[in-house]
Amino acid sequence: MQVPLLDLKAQYQQIKAEVRTRMDEICESQQFILGPQVALMEEAVAQYCQAPHAVGVSSGSDALIIALMAAGIGPGHRVVTTPYTFFATAGAIARVGALPVFVDVEVDTYNLDPAQFAAVMAQMSPGERETVKAVIPVHLYGQCAEMDPILETSRQYNLTVIEDAAQAIGAEYKGRRAGSMGDFGCFSFFPSKNLGAFGDGGLVTCPTQAMDQRLRLLRMHGMEPKYYHHAIGGNFRLDALQAAIVAVKLPYLDGWSQARQKNAALYRRLFQEAGLAGRIGLPVAKQNRHIYNQFVIRVPKERDALRKYLADQQIGSEVYYPVPLHRQACFAYLGYQAGDFPVSEQAAAETLALPVYPELKADQLAFVVEKIGEFLNNG
Repeated sequence: MQVPLLDLKAQYQQIKAEVRTRMDEICESQQFILGPQVALMEEAVAQYCQAPHAVGVSSGSDALIIALMAAGIGPGHRVVTTPYTFFATAGAIARVGALPVFVDVEVDTYNLDPAQFAAVMAQMSPGERETVKAVIPVHLYGQCAEMDPILETSRQYNLTVIEDAAQAIGAEYKGRRAGSMGDFGCFSFFPSKNLGAFGDGGLVTCPTQAMDQRLRLLRMHGMEPKYYHHAIGGNFRLDALQAAIVAVKLPYLDGWSQARQKNAALYRRLFQEAGLAGRIGLPVAKQNRHIYNQFVIRVPKERDALRKYLADQQIGSEVYYPVPLHRQACFAYLGYQAGDFPVSEQAAAETLALPVYPELKADQLAFVVEKIGEFLNNG
């Protein structure tokens, strides 16, 4: 039996007719950049995310960069974030000329640890603290970070809060949607995301009209009107085709998220019934709406050997992320050492993502659990 990590072909069959119709409309219009398709998608996603405003951009990585630019963050500034996330989070900070300040993650959710965030800020010298201008909590694997204490610390030090919600569209924290709690929410429409386009795409949410206008200005090289530039922005424009694909998929998103939650619940039951729950770590759902962009288990020993064994059984898996950001060669200049963030380092050594996409069948999930049991029981 084959169980791929993700099967986008199965999803496409549900929406093929709608997608092809919308693509034909765009081809007939010959309007490929921004335009009405992007505006319609922005309005729909803003409403879905419970955010007043949304601006479509060229990718999730660019969403982070343009949010930092809109907040006025650049050289001489510091931005707090986690070392256990996709590279773009800290990469965006460096791209605008600021310095990443890493804070370790919670052991159960892999999200920014609010207590350590508060402690790091309190322990800084007044001069250092003055240079910290923002925090980027990451809603990793589809679960929101513990936002109330993060927001409280941010208010105490007057920090801009940029939610990295690339993996968490539709996730909730105490009834509030990802991307609606901070000053900015950054989303990715990379094809593997729960709401994915047919290429790169992203979106930034924000609470005020003034910031919405600022983002739109920066999206077009700071240009308004044409050829008159008020700021140095960038080419962060979103293709109409990508926006149209996202708009077609959006009405299906809640159903797909529920299917992921159902698959996660079945995994838990199957692992329990197989007597494996005590031998591997299962995902912890602390928030009231975890949308399972990934179903990540912990394998204290022989994670890499298990992954190879699963591949031999034609079961897809992935390691997110094998090297924490503070140990990446390009961030050596920050001066961090091995052991500085032990929770992140342990997660990098032990975690493994299993297939959880909506179209999976129960027998496929059972096959995954069976093969993991074979590996663990047979050494």
